[in-house]
This record gives sequence, structure tokens and C-alpha cells, in this order.
Amino acid sequence: MMEYPSKVPQRTYGTTLPQQFEQLQTDELVLRFAASRQRQAADPYRPLYHYVNPEGPSNDPNGFCYWQGRYHLFYQQYPPEDRRQHWGHACSEDLVYWRDLPIAIYPGIEEKCYSGSALVEDDRVLACYHGTRAGTMIATSSDPLLLNWDKIPGNPVIPETEAAEMPYRIGDPCLWKGEKGYYSLSGARRGRHLIDSRPVAHLFFSEDLQNWTYRGEFVEGDVFTAAGEDCAVPYFWPLGDRYILIFGSHQRGAQYLLGDWDEGAGRFRACAHDRFCFGPINNGGINAPTAIPDGDGGVYVMHMLNHGLVTGDWNGIMSLPCRLRLGPGDTVINEPVAALEALRTEHRHIGATALPANRDIPLQGIEGNAIELVARVDPGKAREICLEVLRSPGGEETTSIRFLRDGGAVKSKGPETFHDTLVIDTCRTSLLADVLARPPETAHFDLAAGELLELRVFIDRSILEIFANSRRYMALRVHPGRADSLGISIRAQGCDAVLHSLDAWKMRSIWI
Repeated sequence: MMEYPSKVPQRTYGTTLPQQFEQLQTDELVLRFAASRQRQAADPYRPLYHYVNPEGPSNDPNGFCYWQGRYHLFYQQYPPEDRRQHWGHACSEDLVYWRDLPIAIYPGIEEKCYSGSALVEDDRVLACYHGTRAGTMIATSSDPLLLNWDKIPGNPVIPETEAAEMPYRIGDPCLWKGEKGYYSLSGARRGRHLIDSRPVAHLFFSEDLQNWTYRGEFVEGDVFTAAGEDCAVPYFWPLGDRYILIFGSHQRGAQYLLGDWDEGAGRFRACAHDRFCFGPINNGGINAPTAIPDGDGGVYVMHMLNHGLVTGDWNGIMSLPCRLRLGPGDTVINEPVAALEALRTEHRHIGATALPANRDIPLQGIEGNAIELVARVDPGKAREICLEVLRSPGGEETTSIRFLRDGGAVKSKGPETFHDTLVIDTCRTSLLADVLARPPETAHFDLAAGELLELRVFIDRSILEIFANSRRYMALRVHPGRADSLGISIRAQGCDAVLHSLDAWKMRSIWI
């Protein structure tokens, strides 16, 4: 088998936590990463409180896991001396403050270390990933900071093949353990990529991690996904009394199927579906997810956001970590992790405020591009509530978050009624000529009669993330060109409304 050795420095680390922390103080890669962060700190689009790789571009997050008191995030890193996918590595004790660690997994018999997942066992962590020109690879680590990784004998455990006679295609594996043994999903597609393809996940089974049997296609009842999609970077975990398959498509980005897992039959029967991305993945959209159980019936998820402006030798940014939990009627509740509140500073509050129809109401004293907002609005009979952020004083640049009553498609059940919608409109976000164009992001979001609209908004220089009533999550990259595009305003269209309250905080940097 061919060998593809990496040009990036590698070393072996101690096996105790004191040894590892001492070695990291003088580690070549860690010092290099710190210097790179310092050089890039003045970039106006690098985030203050989202994780961004320290050096060079990055891609999909991988191998999210919790081990010995720390969360570990891996991701596709492209080192400057060897621009191939390696597994970059960071850890955190609270999912907010992150510590850069040395590269974890390097190419060897595989040309590139593509996407995959991690499985935590009592005495070790297993990384299962796609090694190009090889197949499904498995590596293990058991030291305190997961610095030392060994690839198991027999790799690739499932060889890569494009042979027409094979019933499956290898890619982006997800690994978990059931009652009978180990299972792995290989994310793939059926049909012509990005044209008429449909998502397919292939299921494999093993008792010993080295010998794998193909069990067939994994998902039944997918009447939800669209033509042209695929099942990239799948993650499969329990969610309440259901199971959730979170994945991305190269056309429509991160999404999920909810349903039930029949281990005996080797099938996942889908009953519901929703998305995290509501447009194309390119030009600032949500790309790939990574997910792990939270230990309490929920799932933590993070996403990678693609760039909307080429900003130098970096671009991939991770979303805030979110917690998913099962709500009533197979809804999925999506909330930012509570530890983010520790970043709040300089609180500002606005109490009950009338919103006369068809007038922009500037929110005096509320501004910034590294802030959190919590707005509670009674829309009344207004057909639209528009919260504008990153607004220049004259409105030349502005980003609109719009709630539209009955502004969406016809509902599929019951009498002919229409979905409410939530829209992020970045068409006027930037005056810069080289910002990439993106149509408004539009998602179903139904607000019950008498229910307040509750928007929790995170702005971090070039990232906008929204949580609406804990039921809808949306995110985009934004790149205002003016230094004074910091303002906030609100507007009710058609009829009067009431702003019940708005709270705002400036957010601390996680790198200080």
C-alpha cells in the first residue's frame, strides 16, 4: 500500500497530565499556533468568542467528544508546510474557552485524513474517519489530553472502493456501539452528485473493529430531503426516546432526520426532519456539523460556517456549541450552551417600548459587533417585525432579521393556512465589492397566537447566529465594510407592536 507521510512535525507526549502540560509549554506546534493567533488578532473579521483554527484554513469539524473532564474538538486542518487534511485539535472544559493542541492525526497510508467521528469507551477514545485512497480508518488514544494516537492493525478496516459491483460507497464514517457490537455509518449518496442524488447512509457492523460486515442502507422513510442532496458527515445519537441522524449535504448544508432505531433490523425509521441551513452552503452558509451526546438525553452540536469574503489565509469558523433536546410533538429544542453567559459584560436593558407601525426605532446605547441580544416582542397584528443589526448611522449597511406573519408556504395539514417565517437578509450587509452574494435565508417558524417572539442573537464580528423561541436556529457569515456599522434598530410593519424588553451584553474574548 502507498505511503503519504506528512511534512508536519510530530512527537510523542507523556502519559500523565502534568507531563503533557509541561511538554505543551515548549511544543513547536503549540508555540507556532500561538504566534499565528497573535499575528491575526487585528483582523476585523476574526471572531472573538467563536472557535477559529489558529493557523491556515480549516474545514469540517470532526471527532467531537468528552474525555476525562474535557471536551475535544477535532477538525480538518491544512498546515502551511503540507496543505492536506490533517486532524487539528482543541480542547475545552466548558465548551466556551478553547485551548489549541498539536495536530492529532496525520496522513500515512491514507493520502488525506477526511471527516469522521469519535467514540468514547471506558479506557480509550476511538477515532473513525475516511482516509482517502485507503478507506475507513480507526485510531485510538487513551492519554489525558488525547495527544498520542495509534492507528489499529488492519487499517483500512473498510477499504475504499468505487467499483460498480459494490452496493456501497465509502465516506465520512460515524461510529457507535450498540448491544451487539460496533456500528459504522458511511455517508454517501445515490444518483448524480448535486443533480438528482439522494442521501444514503450505509451501515456496517463489527464485533472487534477490524472485521466489518455490510448491513445495507440505514434509513427508511426519508420523504423529507431534496433532490441533489447527499449524506455527508453523519452523526447518529439518542435524543430523548428517539434517535437523531445529523448530517450535511453539499447542496443544502446541515440538517437532521429524527426517528427510531431498530438494531435487530439494522434500520433507522425517520419520522421528522428539519434543517440548520436554509440556503446554499457556499457564500457564508452552514456547512458541516459535528455532534455528541450531552450525557442527559440531549446532544451537543457545532457547525462549520463557510466564508462570505476571502479574508486571508483562514476562513473556516465553528459555530457556537448548541444543545439539542427533544420537545413535544417530535420538535427539537435548540439552545446555546449555558456557559456562554460567562462571557457577558456591560449589560444594557430597554424596558417596554411601543413600536408605532412603519417607523424605524433606533435602540439608543445598544451597539456593537461582538454582542449578545435578547429581544422579546409582541407582534400584535403587525405583518412584520424587523430587527436590524450591524447598521451604519445612515443605514448604508445593515443586516435584517425579519419575522413575517403568514409569510411562508402553505401548511401541509389542515385548512389552507400559511407558515410564519424567519428571514436573515444580508443583501445590504456590506458595501465591499468582493463580498459574495447570498439570497435571504428563509425558514419556517410558526408563532402561536399570543406568543411573544423571543430572539436571542449572537454577533461576533463576521458571524451572526439566531435562536428564535428555542425552536429555530439560523446562522450566516456577515462582513460589513464600515467601522461604524454597529447600530441596532427595530421596526413593526403594517400595524403597531410592542417591544416587551431588550437586553444586550458586550461579549468577552475567549483568547485573552
